[in-house]
Amino acid sequence: MSCCQTMAVGARSGEAPDIEEERLRAASWASDNDTLESEFHVPGMHCIACVRRIERALSGLPHVSDARANLTNRNVRITWRQREGTARALADAIAGEGFEHAILQNGENAPDQAHETQRQLLLCLAVAGFAAANVMLLSVSVWAGADEATRQLFHLISGLIAIPAAAYAMRPFLSSALAALGNGRLNMDVPITLAVILALGMSSYEALRNGEHAYFDAAVMLLFFLLIGRVLDHAMRERARDAVKLLTGLAAKGAVVLLPEGGQRYVPTDKVRPGERVLVAAGERVPVDGVVRAGASEIDRSVVTGESASVAVDVGAEVEAGTVNLGQPIEIEATKVAAQSFLGEVVQMMEAAEHSKARFVRIADRVAQIYAPAVHILAVAAFIGWLWASGGDWQLAAYTAIAVLIITCPCALGLAVPIVHVVAAGRLFERGLFMKDGSALEKLRQVDTIVFDKTGTLTGGRPDVVASDAAPAERRLAGVLAGHSRHPSAQALARAVAGDPEAHAIRASRVREVAGSGVEAAIGGRRMRLGRRAWVAEIAAASVEATQEPVGLGCDRTSSVWFAEEDGRPVSFAMQDALRPGAREAIDALRRGGLKLEIVSGDVDGPVEEVACELGISTFLANQRPADKIAHLDALRRAGRNVLMVGDGLNDAPALAAANVSMAPSSGSDVGRQAADFVFAGQNLDIIPFCYRMALDADRLVRQNIALAVVYNCIAVPMAMAGLVTPLIAAIAMSGSSVMVVANSMRLKFAARGAASDEAREAERCAAPKGRRILEPGLTAGR
Repeated sequence: MSCCQTMAVGARSGEAPDIEEERLRAASWASDNDTLESEFHVPGMHCIACVRRIERALSGLPHVSDARANLTNRNVRITWRQREGTARALADAIAGEGFEHAILQNGENAPDQAHETQRQLLLCLAVAGFAAANVMLLSVSVWAGADEATRQLFHLISGLIAIPAAAYAMRPFLSSALAALGNGRLNMDVPITLAVILALGMSSYEALRNGEHAYFDAAVMLLFFLLIGRVLDHAMRERARDAVKLLTGLAAKGAVVLLPEGGQRYVPTDKVRPGERVLVAAGERVPVDGVVRAGASEIDRSVVTGESASVAVDVGAEVEAGTVNLGQPIEIEATKVAAQSFLGEVVQMMEAAEHSKARFVRIADRVAQIYAPAVHILAVAAFIGWLWASGGDWQLAAYTAIAVLIITCPCALGLAVPIVHVVAAGRLFERGLFMKDGSALEKLRQVDTIVFDKTGTLTGGRPDVVASDAAPAERRLAGVLAGHSRHPSAQALARAVAGDPEAHAIRASRVREVAGSGVEAAIGGRRMRLGRRAWVAEIAAASVEATQEPVGLGCDRTSSVWFAEEDGRPVSFAMQDALRPGAREAIDALRRGGLKLEIVSGDVDGPVEEVACELGISTFLANQRPADKIAHLDALRRAGRNVLMVGDGLNDAPALAAANVSMAPSSGSDVGRQAADFVFAGQNLDIIPFCYRMALDADRLVRQNIALAVVYNCIAVPMAMAGLVTPLIAAIAMSGSSVMVVANSMRLKFAARGAASDEAREAERCAAPKGRRILEPGLTAGR
């Protein structure tokens, strides 16, 4: 998908304003009769200050009711009243802040420039690193006491290396600084660019006049450290942008429409209109929402509910886009167009949730808001003060101002957060957990409520045979029948006999699968059935009703599949979706940490209540669609809660994106993994309390790093302004502050060694709450 067109600042030459207005309106879409929504891609957004500036400019327009900028994908979505203003005014407001922008068609993404941007940043980093290494080697010789001729030669060689290298490596900062200055504003890139240019200029002057001091090393080292932070930050941001692409990839590309006069026609999915008949063959995805008009089958609705169990459908049943027809061909009557189908709604919820989530303000961004103005004021004050004190010695005043700019460079602040996140990511990686966005650690620290999905998250996601009254021969026969079905319970039984060599020798004939009932076949001339209790009873000699199903005590979560030979005895196989390893220990550890725990699942009431009972979780919701999950999360957030969502399915993806922070297992859906902030590879849930503790440790170190950087600046800046620090010493001090921050961050490698899960296993388990409470849809439990 690509951007439909690119907006230039102002009207294009020779083009009437009304044509430009029509073009912008055509790319917008209606949210109600008088309101339009427009989306612009703004690639120049780099920090929270950019977000706030754009949102403030747009919100100031009288016809704009809402404006939200998403720093992750660098898009701005605007809701505006079309009768009270123009689309051109929106574009002009963004352009007036100095940002290039592109108008996006509804449902389209901006051009994917992530790989090119990352490549450019890595090239800049490599050039800066090469120059820094070589210039520092030459500088060591000068510091060691080289004679005058050698010193000048080394200074000139350093200049020949540093100037072209810095000109290339500083492009990300220079372009951002020029754009900010061109619109009368400051950002963190302005003092960086100014410090590098002044250091290179004064160093070149000194080298050409055979001066004693040149500071090429300071300039390139400054760029090298800052580019490390910029590369890491960009990489983490870009990992979270592929969820919607994967989601739309699950939609059927086309549909077989049945013509009224007879015959069939294959059309793209977006051409299917309500009222048209569509043929859905076995194994195909349903292209649009509809109602079954002919045929009967079983539908895999895991994309809707997250549950592996299939659902029987026949005439009159509703089916959603994205679900899979497992059995016989069916005819459906379309009830919605593709854009308004279930998948289309999920995509829209994902995008809306991402925009909401992007409003989180990171610690580094909050600190950076006051950095740039303060640095410029101090540097100007130092220059003016020393110009007056020295009787007009501009060179001394310039050196002092450069020293102030360099010694207050944001290396320590710039590395304070990314380096902690890199170390934390490494520690989490050792435990099989992948962090996609560094800001997720900051958000996880604030969590006070955790909402779990059930199937595939708290449980393994597929049933297994846990008990049976069948004899070995009956078990083998049932396993052979199960091998002819795609039903999850049948597949569990097939897995149970997969290692039996005698079962492999059995052959079944006249196999047929009856939607909603089970599988029937003939083996050795005898008819056999596997499936639902009443259907199997039709051929059994004894009444199935007389055979009791296994009844568990307390939190029993078993279900049964029945088997019988014709005129034979009925036997049952008890199935259970087992809890994930470490689920009880993880839940106990999180509860001891003071966190409130809930289950919100698409499964039916019984299984959800049983899992909640077994884990001692008192608050749970069942039968929840994606929109219901988002509504529940919104209710929690309105109540002042900060929520961690843990889920695995496609139906969980919007909720994962809407929560304050989210986590998904690697065994879950692709969309769920892309929407989550954390992805864990193992089966054991003890990674969740471990990650939470790591977030607390990381937050503590981030705050320490920022405090160290502030203390450093409080000591170093007065010394630089007093003329006690040369640019060279300033560069060394700057590098020292960065090393200090990195060293403090490395302590995280040794933090949280006593993993939360280990502590949980050693501690006594908390008693399960005596009372259990079921929430009705739309209600929220009290704190």
